[in-house]
Amino acid sequence: MKILLITNLLAVSALLAFKSPDLPIIPGTSTTAGGYKLVWSDEFTEPGLPDSTKWGYEVGGNGWGNNELQYYTARRSENARIENGKLIIEARKEAWEGKNYTSARLVTKGKVEWKHGRIEALAKLPTGRGTWPAIWMLGSDISKVGWPRCGEIDIMEHVGFDEGVVHGTIHTEAYNHGKKTQKGQEVIVKNVGTDFHLYAIEWTADKIDFFVDNQKYYTVEKATLGSEIAQWPFEQPFFLILNMAVGGNWGGQKGVDENIWPQRMEVDYVRVYQ
Repeated sequence: MKILLITNLLAVSALLAFKSPDLPIIPGTSTTAGGYKLVWSDEFTEPGLPDSTKWGYEVGGNGWGNNELQYYTARRSENARIENGKLIIEARKEAWEGKNYTSARLVTKGKVEWKHGRIEALAKLPTGRGTWPAIWMLGSDISKVGWPRCGEIDIMEHVGFDEGVVHGTIHTEAYNHGKKTQKGQEVIVKNVGTDFHLYAIEWTADKIDFFVDNQKYYTVEKATLGSEIAQWPFEQPFFLILNMAVGGNWGGQKGVDENIWPQRMEVDYVRVYQ
């Protein structure tokens, strides 16, 4: 997910240059291959607001560096709640703090962060022009060094005007969307708005692999990008973010359909293995 830049760099929307072939669909069942063991999860079993021991909120309506249209709220069940065993992040068309849309942005920052491992989420995505859900991570030193030096891992991004095209991307000081040098790939995923799919990365000291439904579609390697921190800032803990933006430089590239709201991202679970 493109973020509120700590510097004055303005976000520049750019579609990725490569597209992976249509993947076979495999039920979203996690594995512990490669010796990974479950170290953290949220199964979203208790109805109500998200677990405050696991999730915090980032709040505001400043556009988040991308001219996004929503105001992110905190502890408001209309925008983030546990319902029928799923986390619901819902964007709504309503006036709030000077904005015309509300939504939620949940973060594990300051609660739990990870260095390396398999991070996965089983999710069903919203569709329609103007929707922009994301499952992603930022380096824990962002408050000190800013973006993009902190590093960013986009496990899943999807913009509604390009339904069924899922993006996996990394951003660093050397390679980022501000310079149009980010590293990533697209993959076609069928029925993103009606079926749950498993979005995951496996992150080691040397590379990050991207998966949909346990099928690897992209790998980014330290040996290719370089080992300097500006090139590979992924040797530190990162925190997880789940959010749904409305419009923005990328999500609103082809306008926002004002007649589709509310829209929601549903997450069955989030699991971290190391």
